[in-house]
Amino acid sequence: MKLALLALTATLTVPSFAAAQSSSDKPSTQQSAPDPFASVPASKLGDVNSIDSIMAAVYDVISGPPGERDWSRFRSLFLPTARLTAATKGSDGAIHLRPMSADEYATRAGGYFLKNGFFEHPIVNRVQTFGNVAQVFSSYESRHTAGEAPFARGINSFQLLNDGKRWWVVSILWDEERPDNPLPKDFAGKP
Repeated sequence: MKLALLALTATLTVPSFAAAQSSSDKPSTQQSAPDPFASVPASKLGDVNSIDSIMAAVYDVISGPPGERDWSRFRSLFLPTARLTAATKGSDGAIHLRPMSADEYATRAGGYFLKNGFFEHPIVNRVQTFGNVAQVFSSYESRHTAGEAPFARGINSFQLLNDGKRWWVVSILWDEERPDNPLPKDFAGKP
């Protein structure tokens, strides 16, 4: 029985090895795929060298008085395929998702930021890591001017990746606080 299994394994393995060998002997006519990272602006090393630094950079780059934001810096923090998704509750009680790319976020939020101040700061960050990935639950407060009472609070759920050279934002999913959805006490203030 063992010999029959070995013979079957050898029969199945040899043709696939031969096929792989003969295909590698042929010159490649395929063009290499374009580098998806070519469209990502260069990042500041201080923005992407740790989880803390990339989290601080995301909040910093979208915050400020009315005016233009540094969208090149913003885009440099995200993978080209990254998604930013708002989860909102409609007046009908249904949950609605608004997914967008980093470019779509810059376009949508850019017009608002030109006319309105927006300052968003983390309250509590809870980080979990495994290998090269991290999940950060980050409660936040949003203000129109620095120092005023927040007009909104909520939680941003960040998914991050370290490619061996730097950290990247893979996605952000967020939901705002509302009467039926208060921030949990352990996310509402510094311990």
